[in-house]
Amino acid sequence: MTNKPANSEKTYYVSKSDLPVSCPGPEMITWNSHPKVYLPIEKTGEAVCEYCGAKYVLKAD
Repeated sequence: MTNKPANSEKTYYVSKSDLPVSCPGPEMITWNSHPKVYLPIEKTGEAVCEYCGAKYVLKAD
């Protein structure tokens, strides 16, 4: 995976193998981002980060 700036996109698509989901994610450069938070995506299939507003969507596998 290539490192990309944290919060550079508004919607991120993740799969079950990516669980648990955190924002910023493990592939993001975090030195200038918000604190890491884990998002409860399993029940509804979607979650929004309370810090940056990024939306995470669980892909159907």
